[in-house]
Amino acid sequence: MTQHLAAPAAPASGTDTGWWRDAVIYQVYPRSFADGNGDGMGDLEGIRNRLPYLRDLGVDAVWLSPFYASPQADAGYDVADYRAIDPMFGSLLDADAVIREAHDLGLRIIVDLVPNHSSDQHEWFQRALREGPGSPLRERYHFRPGKGVNGELPPNDWESIFGGPAWTRVEVTDGNGGTSQPEAGGEWYLHLFAPEQPDFNWEHPAVRDEFRSILRFWLDMGVDGFRVDVAHGLIKAQGLPDLGKHDQLKLLGNDVMPFFDQDGVHEVYRSWRKVLAEYGDDRVLVAEAWTPTVQRTANYVRPDEMHQAFNFQYLGTYWDAAELRKVIDESLAAMRPVGAPTTWVLSNHDVTRHATRFANPAGLGTQLRQAGDRELGLRRARAATLLMLALPGSAYIYQGEELGLPDVTDLPDEVRQDPSFFRAAGQDGFRDGCRVPIPWTAEGSSYGFGSGGSWLPQPDSWGALSVDAQTGDPGSTLELYRSALAVRREHPGLGAGDAVEWVDAPEGVLAFRRDGFLCTANTTGETVRIPVPGRTLLANDTVMIVDDMAEVPADTTVWWAV
Repeated sequence: MTQHLAAPAAPASGTDTGWWRDAVIYQVYPRSFADGNGDGMGDLEGIRNRLPYLRDLGVDAVWLSPFYASPQADAGYDVADYRAIDPMFGSLLDADAVIREAHDLGLRIIVDLVPNHSSDQHEWFQRALREGPGSPLRERYHFRPGKGVNGELPPNDWESIFGGPAWTRVEVTDGNGGTSQPEAGGEWYLHLFAPEQPDFNWEHPAVRDEFRSILRFWLDMGVDGFRVDVAHGLIKAQGLPDLGKHDQLKLLGNDVMPFFDQDGVHEVYRSWRKVLAEYGDDRVLVAEAWTPTVQRTANYVRPDEMHQAFNFQYLGTYWDAAELRKVIDESLAAMRPVGAPTTWVLSNHDVTRHATRFANPAGLGTQLRQAGDRELGLRRARAATLLMLALPGSAYIYQGEELGLPDVTDLPDEVRQDPSFFRAAGQDGFRDGCRVPIPWTAEGSSYGFGSGGSWLPQPDSWGALSVDAQTGDPGSTLELYRSALAVRREHPGLGAGDAVEWVDAPEGVLAFRRDGFLCTANTTGETVRIPVPGRTLLANDTVMIVDDMAEVPADTTVWWAV
C-alpha cells in the first residue's frame, strides 16, 4: 500500500516542540458518531462526512475508537483482524479516505490499538483451539492446566474486569452435535476481560513481532498515532501468582496488580517508539494506563517510551477546589521530570459523562445509575471544561460533551449491549449510557445521526441538544466549546508549558496565572466577589463587574487577560 505523509502541522497554541504537547484531541466512538449508510450504526463514511464539523469546532486531532474486524463481543475491543475494517464500519478504502480528508482539513488521526487481548475468533486463537494442548499457538496466549484432581479449578484466583473468573476452560464437542465437555488435558485460557477476549502472552517473540508489523501497517496508511488500550496490562507477573483474599475489582487502579502495571511493559513500548521513529518525529503513542499513582503513570511517558498517558486521577476528581488543586499539582509535578505533557480528560466511552457525574453527590464513582440534578450537572460541566482547557498540556474531548450531553440512565435492559451488564458479578454495565448516538439535527427519527434510526435509543429531549439547535446560540454549550478552543489557539498562556502559578482566592475558588492569562474557577454553590484582575476573555456564565469587583456566579470559570 502506498505510504502517506503525516498530516501537516496544525496551528499550535504556543509550542513548537511537538504538536501533541498542547493538542486538543476529540474522541470519536465510531458506532455512535454518524451513520453514513442508514443502517442505524455509525461508520467511517459518517465520520468522513462530519470531519468539517470537527475542524470548525477547533480540535487538533481525532482519536477513533476501534473499527477493526470484530465479532463485537465488546464493541470492537475484541479484534479478530488488526489489518481489516469490520464491514459494519466500512472498508480499508473508507479508512484511507478518512485519513486523507482529515489531513486535508489540518486534522491528525489517532487510531485505537488493542494489544492486551484479541478476539477468540482471531486466527491464532482458533488454530490454538483446533490443535489442542501442546500446540505452539497456545504459547502466544496464556493456556494453563487447571487445579484440582481433574483440572476442574481455574489455574489461579484472578478475576475478570467484567466479573467472574479470569479463566475459561477449553471445551470440545463430541463431533456429533452432542454436548460440550472439557478437552483432554483440561486446559484453561486467561481473559482479563470477557471470555471472548483471550489475553496475549507478551513474553512470546511472535506476539511482539506481530504488533510491530501492525504498527507499520497503520503508519504506512498515514495515521498520526495510536491510543493503546489497556497499556498497563500486557505483561503478567512471572508464574501468574494468586492475588489472595482481596476484592480485586475495588483494587483496580489503586495498587500494582500481578496482571497490571508490571515493569516489563516498558520494554515493549521502547521497541514501539523505535518503530514510530522510522516515520519521523511527529507520530505519537498514547497510553491508557490505569495506575495507582500519577508517578507510576509517568513511567509510561519517559523520553524513550510513549508521548502521552491519560490522566485518570484527574478524570476521577470531583468538582471540588481543594481536590482539583491537589491532582493538578501532582499531575504536573509527576510529568515534569520525564519531560512529558500532562493530559486532562473529563469523559470517555467507559465512564459516566461528566455532565451527569457532577449532577450527583461526590463519592458515587464514574459509573452512575441516576440522572441527578441536570441543570447543576451541566453548569458544573461547562465550568470544568473551561478549567481543563486552561491547564498546561493536552486535553481530550469525548464526542457529544461539546453538546452538554448527559448519560442516558434509563435505557431498557433489552437494548443494552455492554458485556459487563450481562455478568452479574462484574461492573454495573452502564457504559451504554455514554455511548448513545449523538444528535445532529433538532428533528428526525435519530436527530440526524442517520436515516435508519440508531442502535441505542436516544431520549426525546435530545433534539434541543443537537448541533443544529445549538449552533449560533451564544449561550449554548457548543458555542462555549467553539469559543474556548478559538481562544486557546490564539492565546500563548493556554495549553503550552508545564506549570501554573497559583493566586490567592476565596475558599472554594481556584485561581492560577499563566503568561498574560488568569483563570478563576468558583466550585462553590454561591456567588463570590473577587477583584477584577483584567479583561474578561470567556466565562460559562455572566460575570457582573461592580466597582472593580467581579461577581462570579456559582460553578463558574472565568478566563481573564492580564
